[in-house]
Amino acid sequence: MHTKTLVAAAVGLGLVTLSACGSSNADTGHAAADTKTITLVSHDSWAASKSVIQDFEKQSGYKVRVLKDGDAGQAVNKAILTKDHPQGDVLFGVDNTLLSRALDNGLFQPYAAKGLDQVDAAFQLDGAKHRVTPVDYGDICVNYDKAYFTKHKLTPPQTFADLADPKYKNLLVTENASTSSPGLGFLLGSAARYGDKDWQGYWKKLKANGVKVVDGWEQAYYQEFSGSSEGKKAGGDRPLVVSYASSPPAEVIYAKKRPATAPTGVSEGTCFRQTEFAGLLGHAKNPKGGKAFLDFLLSKKFQEDMPLNMFVYPVVKGTKVPAEFTEYGPAAKDPETMAPGRIAANRDQWVSSWTSLVLK
Repeated sequence: MHTKTLVAAAVGLGLVTLSACGSSNADTGHAAADTKTITLVSHDSWAASKSVIQDFEKQSGYKVRVLKDGDAGQAVNKAILTKDHPQGDVLFGVDNTLLSRALDNGLFQPYAAKGLDQVDAAFQLDGAKHRVTPVDYGDICVNYDKAYFTKHKLTPPQTFADLADPKYKNLLVTENASTSSPGLGFLLGSAARYGDKDWQGYWKKLKANGVKVVDGWEQAYYQEFSGSSEGKKAGGDRPLVVSYASSPPAEVIYAKKRPATAPTGVSEGTCFRQTEFAGLLGHAKNPKGGKAFLDFLLSKKFQEDMPLNMFVYPVVKGTKVPAEFTEYGPAAKDPETMAPGRIAANRDQWVSSWTSLVLK
């Protein structure tokens, strides 16, 4: 899972996780119940305003049921294992780091969602096949604890190279590239920056410089990172963490007393662009409802609702983004990117090499 929302606070703001809004009736049969229910399978970060979901349900006549399945990697892997008898109709949250795995395993059936003509071609990574629908994008970046660097009169690192500088020794925590979407994104960002051969040399420097690796984003951000409110309470002592460019506005918006500025910053030269997709599962019991839901994900109402719920940017052109979102968490100006084909060709080997190099 690549949790981007501060979940505990989100519950208090009326966001909805919808973990069993639909019902199945044993007497009438599962398939019959499913014709009125759309089951969405997602990673744990899915969140939407209750009113927006209810509006879709009222207009479409469907009930939405959400099954959360951990990290994005876990959700995709489970969907592959159950593809002949899927848990739901639509999978949301497969990103560009995992896209080839999903497509190569035949997870989705094609559908060109209404509104795709308003989505930049750069986000439509499956081209004209339309097996997946781009929904949002964001940037995986190193975040820093402003108070720590002010106290120690130290300039925060801004680039990949900076992170290997001895003056930042034992300050960085990242996620396991084999179990975490942001961890994998950070590895891919370093590979994009240093190339197929030199990225391993870079990680040797990071290891020598005391990088700490934990399983997932929640542990890194909520327990190890000194800049998050939860991390402070947990005694986190790492002022650098691999997170998102959109994490600083979350710290502001969910603070008990809203600060004038974000307590955390973004090292802009460490970012990797992540695009998230949704797709109609190959053996969906309710394909008609699934298609209606994919159309809804590109609707103005959902796209405008999304930034402050899941802390990602909308892909539909002209969508308004809340002022505080852009003020405290602007998208990276020049993030590292990588073509899906290159990710597909190298991901598994890179992760294996990274594991041997960094964890052993």
